[in-house]
Amino acid sequence: MAMTKCGKLKLVVQAKQMIFSLPDFLVPAFQTAPSSARRFATSPPQSSRVGAAPIAIPPDVNLRLLDPPKRKGAITRVEPPKTIEIEGKASVQLPPFVSYHMDEATRKATLSVLDKKVRDQREMWGTTRSYLQNHILGVSEGHIAILRLVGVGYRATVEPTAITKEPEYPGQHFVNLKAGYTHPVELGVPMGVKASTPLPTRILLEGINKEVVKSFAASIRMWRKPEPYKGKGIFVNDETIKLKPKKIK
Repeated sequence: MAMTKCGKLKLVVQAKQMIFSLPDFLVPAFQTAPSSARRFATSPPQSSRVGAAPIAIPPDVNLRLLDPPKRKGAITRVEPPKTIEIEGKASVQLPPFVSYHMDEATRKATLSVLDKKVRDQREMWGTTRSYLQNHILGVSEGHIAILRLVGVGYRATVEPTAITKEPEYPGQHFVNLKAGYTHPVELGVPMGVKASTPLPTRILLEGINKEVVKSFAASIRMWRKPEPYKGKGIFVNDETIKLKPKKIK
């Protein structure tokens, strides 16, 4: 028996008026999620304030702002960077958009940028400030790195000459490592860095430039990285390593 058009309409209306009840364990699955997701941190996001922080200048350290040298007959569209000289021992180049101000009364230096909303200027703002702070600390106090040689027969000495390398500048010294190799390991001390061995298993590096001191310490450490089973290797400053259990066959 064919169903008439009116009968079909009645069935659709009855289906729309039916109320379905879900089981309790299915209710959470059909609930709508909140409009705003919960944040991991409750504090509002803020940009770094490293660049705007003032730098305290020690009494025995003097800073001088040097203008870029003028080139006769040369026309350039890019403004050459200025340089801050620290006691004639170190210098930091300022990007064109970074300004330097020194308060003689409080002995504090501050840096500023042209537009804080530009990402590149914000990034170089804090980077330039950190470079300047590290150089001031290096001139006044100096940067050091202490390396510890842990292992049977591991020794280090500082020699005025080397067998496998030629000096890069007059008076260069070399760090001679004995760390389990059959060949001599000799590393030239960079210019501006002083190396000494207060103990046969200790290497003391001193210098004004923090980047050069830490890079040379990392190059020495590369010859014997600390291993996690016996705890042997070359450790820099307070570096430690978590020992793993021995492999049992």
